[in-house]
Amino acid sequence: MAERVLIDGNEAIARGAISAGCKHFFGYPITPQNEIPEFMSRELPKIGGVFVQSECEAASVYMVYGGALAGARVMTSTASPGFSLMQEGISYIAEAEVPAVIVNVMRMGPGIGTGGQHGQTDYRQVTKGGGHGAYRCIVLAPYSAQECFDHMQLAFYLADKYRVLVLVLTDFIIGRMAEPVELRTLEFDPLPGKDWALKGKALKDGKRKFFVSAAFNYGGAPPRYYQHMAEVYQKIKDSEIRYEAYREEDATLLVVSYGSSARMAKRAVDMARAEGRRAGLFRPVTLWPFPEEAVQQAACRAGKVLVVEDSPGELVEDVKFAVQGKVPVHLLGIWGRYTPKGGIMTGGSGIIYPENILEEVRGLA
Repeated sequence: MAERVLIDGNEAIARGAISAGCKHFFGYPITPQNEIPEFMSRELPKIGGVFVQSECEAASVYMVYGGALAGARVMTSTASPGFSLMQEGISYIAEAEVPAVIVNVMRMGPGIGTGGQHGQTDYRQVTKGGGHGAYRCIVLAPYSAQECFDHMQLAFYLADKYRVLVLVLTDFIIGRMAEPVELRTLEFDPLPGKDWALKGKALKDGKRKFFVSAAFNYGGAPPRYYQHMAEVYQKIKDSEIRYEAYREEDATLLVVSYGSSARMAKRAVDMARAEGRRAGLFRPVTLWPFPEEAVQQAACRAGKVLVVEDSPGELVEDVKFAVQGKVPVHLLGIWGRYTPKGGIMTGGSGIIYPENILEEVRGLA
């Protein structure tokens, strides 16, 4: 039987990475994710790994780039402002098709925001690509400490399978919330070898043998590179979409949410059901690729959608796009409820508790 421990989401992230075989971590401290590098700095040397505290977030992402080029399982973690500083390096990683994992523990923005404030205001940046170059990253959104542990193993597997960057998106509440976690090792299909990696044999007859760069791998022709990546991204869309549907089979109101907000929404659904209101929950686990078709089908069955997110409204854009105007979509965000005409109905900028969601469900019902 796997060991069970009481840990928070940040430590679960770190433990999950080590379980996945990650022995190289490069990072810079920033609240609210500091427990991740702290754990790695203590534990990696014990297993022959390497921890480097870089001079800044930009340096750490290029260290990740270098480690990934060598074929190692490498990662960094950061929070919202630090993630912004990594965008140029992320674009390089995407262009070179080297697998790596980056964790973003969101905090409220914009700008530097507040280190001690919860929020989900990075959704658009993370899912749409924060840097230049029209690249895509797989985005996993755990909503529990257990999923933090499990999704880190999945993240490294998917990164190696598709030679892409995988982002794990959590937030202040998930990172600092402690709950029991089963330290289980997940099983995945075999992966191809990393014969592309630069492992000390880059020269042959005095000439460079390997290039890990689209500029050389595709003859310096950007159209050929983008055609190749379009095929990779389509394979990911066809195989890796993940979501949870909870009590939505007979729902007349579908609540759509992710991360910590989905934890609140799930409780609210149970509370609504106890009152005889047929609410259901749809939780995207992969924020990219986004489960558009599944959202549309569930929304059309229910006839009405309520998006709950700890932001002024970002996830709601993807939900509206998926639904394509076939059913009304309402938002409960940090600035209050927005009607289809854009009028603010209620206020408040604290945590969106289940009771707040239940009140909204009652009003929409």
